[in-house]
Amino acid sequence: MRASSSLPTFWTGSKKTGKVLPDRKFTLGSANVLQKETMSHRLQALAKDLTKDFPRSPHETVGGFVVAARALDKCRSFLAGKLGEYKFDCPLDNQLFDFAGVTAEEFKEVVDSGADDDAVGQWLHEQSGHADNAIKLWNMQMRHKRVADLPVNLQLFLEGYIQEVVPKNRRVYVWFDVYDLEEGRI
Repeated sequence: MRASSSLPTFWTGSKKTGKVLPDRKFTLGSANVLQKETMSHRLQALAKDLTKDFPRSPHETVGGFVVAARALDKCRSFLAGKLGEYKFDCPLDNQLFDFAGVTAEEFKEVVDSGADDDAVGQWLHEQSGHADNAIKLWNMQMRHKRVADLPVNLQLFLEGYIQEVVPKNRRVYVWFDVYDLEEGRI
């Protein structure tokens, strides 16, 4: 697959998957180090320090996808060594990756290139191949997914986790509530 003209110039098609990924094999001779350092500085500047702050709510979108902003925050923080107690490539992130037809490793490669929210969102949209209405429907399903609708192992985990992190006087109606209640958004 050809790289989109609006993606950074160092992005090319992956021979392994045929998906658009940042190219790590620069042909700039001694400028390779400079190019990688620039990407690293960009990533560091974009990464939240999740030892002190929260990732964005799963309700927030990147490229039109719910969950993507949160997954992006966690991935950047993971790569920058600022993840704290959060986990990148968790069951919530995997809902996004499965729907978009990408792997966590491919997502991580794109994020590691220093891509901003718009570039990651465009990449997700292109890789997914879904029409806008399909994405909107998936977003609605995700926003309204109840804990009881999740796989059994995740339900069992969340049963204990909810008791541990959600304030006692608050009810969890949908999966996203767990994150927004724990992080004080609702």
